[in-house]
Amino acid sequence: MNEQQVGKTLEDSYDPDREDSLRSMVGDFYNRKMLTIVIVVWFWAVVFVGGAVACGVAFAGAEQIKAQIMYAALFVCCVQFIALLKVVSWQMIHKNRIIREIKRLEMRVVEAGSQG
Repeated sequence: MNEQQVGKTLEDSYDPDREDSLRSMVGDFYNRKMLTIVIVVWFWAVVFVGGAVACGVAFAGAEQIKAQIMYAALFVCCVQFIALLKVVSWQMIHKNRIIREIKRLEMRVVEAGSQG
């Protein structure tokens, strides 16, 4: 593939109105290349949501203060891990966007070099 074909491909796939929308970023995360990461993130999210629910139920049923403190701490840890998974997912979305922008800049540099 030469420079002109790559440039044409990037221009055809570039839509500035769609590029910065949340829908496009989420769509980039849920694509074929990211399938394994999406599966891992969702698996652990389900595990930690289940853990948080189990800790909440156990907290409500505990009669000793020591057990309630333990279940409350475990609940908070599960919720923190869910938040961590969301942050990791968001970073992966932005990583893909930054890589795409770098490729566009590289093409502009190549075009500027060939014109000058």
